[in-house]
Order: sequence, then structure tokens, then C-alpha cells
Amino acid sequence: ADGELVQYHYGLKDLVTILFYIFIAIILHAVVQEYALDKINRRLHLSKVKHSKFNESGQLVAFHLTSVIWCLYVVVTEGYISNPRSLWENYPHVYLPFQVKFFYLCQLAYWLHALPELYFQKVRKEEIPRQLRCIALYLVHIAGAYLLNLTRLGLILLLLQYLAEFFFHMARLVYFTDENNEKLFNVWAVVFVVTRLFTLTLYILVIGFGLPRVENQALDPERGNLFSFLFNNILFRMSVLLLVCLFQASVMWRFIHFQLRRWREYWNEQSSRKRAAAGAKQQAKPLKRDSGYHENGVVKAENGTSPRTKKLKSP
Repeated sequence: ADGELVQYHYGLKDLVTILFYIFIAIILHAVVQEYALDKINRRLHLSKVKHSKFNESGQLVAFHLTSVIWCLYVVVTEGYISNPRSLWENYPHVYLPFQVKFFYLCQLAYWLHALPELYFQKVRKEEIPRQLRCIALYLVHIAGAYLLNLTRLGLILLLLQYLAEFFFHMARLVYFTDENNEKLFNVWAVVFVVTRLFTLTLYILVIGFGLPRVENQALDPERGNLFSFLFNNILFRMSVLLLVCLFQASVMWRFIHFQLRRWREYWNEQSSRKRAAAGAKQQAKPLKRDSGYHENGVVKAENGTSPRTKKLKSP
């Protein structure tokens, strides 16, 4: 009421808040599964493998769409897009606006709720290592950005990542409903490459040029300045950028390998269809008549005898 701006810091009470929203995420997960995905699955009659992947993509489409809209609203209202210098100016960003802090707590709660959901959803054993790896990567990056006071950079990176993931899982849902429709995979491929380029550019801009220019370069844990002093060392700065570039290169290599395999399967399928169509045409051609000549509608062999076998009369 008096116009004061209230900001927040992280602490142990965040754990209680995260635990509360884990239960909220479990409830919302069950609602989406019961009232949307299960009804669609009954109509599609998918196999067990496709049924599991359809449920996974359906849940992630709902989550990524909500997160993209929410994250975009936060970065626009806080001015992080209109003023890119705010990503590193006045670092460390110890005190957070309410909507930024609340967004991070909800993100941590969602990815932590995904761990018990592996049991509730009866995920196949073959899929568990992949999903655990994905959950761990998201938790490490989100918690790292939150605890190391890199929340502004983390918001932009999450926005780019969730945008690409939304198109991928949306393409999978469309593919499960109609296996001949793969247009959204092409859209996802373009979005994925663009977001990777923006992500790499953002890393170089913030880590290579932004943080080294921060005024307060001294180690000050009380103020949250944990590692910006390290960026005065050019060797450390170049090592971090090299690791980032290698990671992005590995991601792009996996993406290119996936696309080449998909195109190879597509062309093999097209060639098999062409061979099947050519075989059907050959079978549809009229059969050649027997050798010989015709006389009064009867086929005669070349030696003048009829090719038909004579029936022996019974005695």
C-alpha cells in the first residue's frame, strides 16, 4: 500500500514450499491423465510402448506450454528481453521479485514430482534411466541458476529449452494419431537449431563479455557473489566457454544423427512402397498366351496336335 517493493531471497523455508507444490503437481498430473490423455488413448487403441510414450509426451506438452507462457510473461514484465544488459548488470542478483522466485520453486517442484511419477505411471524399466537422466539435468541446471544467483540468465535459457521441447513432444503426439503426418517434426528441427544458436550466443555474451565487467569482482558469499571474481582469469573464462561449446556440439551431433536416421528410414520406406507398387503392376498385366497357333478358336501346338490332354474313355 505504501509503494514499497518487496523482494525475496532463498532459504531453508523454500524446501517446505517446494514440498507443498510437489503434491500440487502430482494432483495436476493425475487430472491431465484422467480427463484428457486416458480418453484419447481409448480412441486410438495404441500399443503398450506407444501408450507409454503418448502419456509422457502429453504430460510434457501441457507442462512445457504452461512454462513457456509463464516464463515469457516473467521475462517481458521484468524487462530482461528489452534490456539484455540486465542479465549481468548489478550481479549478484540476490534478491528476487515474487514472480521470479515463485517460478523457480514451481519448476523445482515439478521435476521433483516426476520421480515418484515413475512409479505411479508404471514406466518400463528400459525407459527409467533415460527419464532419470533428463530429470537430473533439469534439476541441476534450475537449482544451479537459483542458488548461484543466475536467475535472469536461467529464465532465458529455460524459455529457449522449453520452446524446443514443446514442439518435439507435440510432433510425437501428432505422429501417434497419424503416422503419415511428420510435418511438425520438421518444424521442431528448425526451432531446435535456432534455439541452440541463441543458447550458445547467450552463453558467450553473458559469460564471455558480461560477467567479467561486473564492478564487484571480490568473493563475497554474504552478498551472494560466489564466482564472478573467477571471470577475471581469462583461462577460467575460456575453459567454461569451451565446455559450453563442447556440450552444445554434442547435443547438435545427436540431433544430426537422429535426423539422418529418420531420413534414411523415410527413404527406405518410400523405396519399399515403390517396389511394392511396381510388383502389383506386373501382376496386373495379362498373361501371355501359350505358344502355337489357333484354329477355329482352338489352340494347336506347333506339331499340329492340341495342347490339351486327352481324356481316356473308360472301357
